[in-house]
Amino acid sequence: MAVLGVDQQRNITKMLEALALRGHVAISGRRGRQRYWDIPERVYPADLPTVDLETATRHRHERRLAALGISRSRGPQIPGEPPYVGEAGEEVEVEGTAGTWRVHPAYVGLPFEGRTALLSPFDRLIHDRVRAEQLFGFEYILEMYKPKAQRRWGYFALPVLHDDRLVGKLDATADRKAGRLVVNAIHEDVPFTGGMTAAVRAEIDDLATWLGLEVSDV
Repeated sequence: MAVLGVDQQRNITKMLEALALRGHVAISGRRGRQRYWDIPERVYPADLPTVDLETATRHRHERRLAALGISRSRGPQIPGEPPYVGEAGEEVEVEGTAGTWRVHPAYVGLPFEGRTALLSPFDRLIHDRVRAEQLFGFEYILEMYKPKAQRRWGYFALPVLHDDRLVGKLDATADRKAGRLVVNAIHEDVPFTGGMTAAVRAEIDDLATWLGLEVSDV
């Protein structure tokens, strides 16, 4: 049996992803991080309607805006799924940002109740780093690919949400052998009040409980 090298595996994955964007293959299942591919006819229901490109693009923009709430109409091309929504929704201006945005009309004027949460670096609230910095003034880079000496926030720092602001990053490591969630640092982008500190600590405790670990500070 032939064994593929790392570069060969990456090239095949890129090819499959390109084919999926064109509708020639589809993801039929997952096991962990492993994706399973098949031809679309064996993945999607047979009675799906066929629409033209303009209709499909409009539908995609509407669904994307419903998920994001607010987004730019268009912007520079980026790899993968772009975060732009065309002319979907309504045009608005956001104080403190240049240009205009598109907002989903169903979300305008709704009451808001904030909370504190530790986010994944891949959470859609901050997945578009430019959008996060423009809307929230939040700078973030996933530093797991950087040499340790060049990291500011940690290998896999978790963005910290408090009410309607992104206020910091949590650098924590799960040491499963020792049964500990080790808190290396809590980076405060803004000075934490006592209430904010307590709320973040409560989230850390909840994360440790979910992982079946005990919290331990460095």
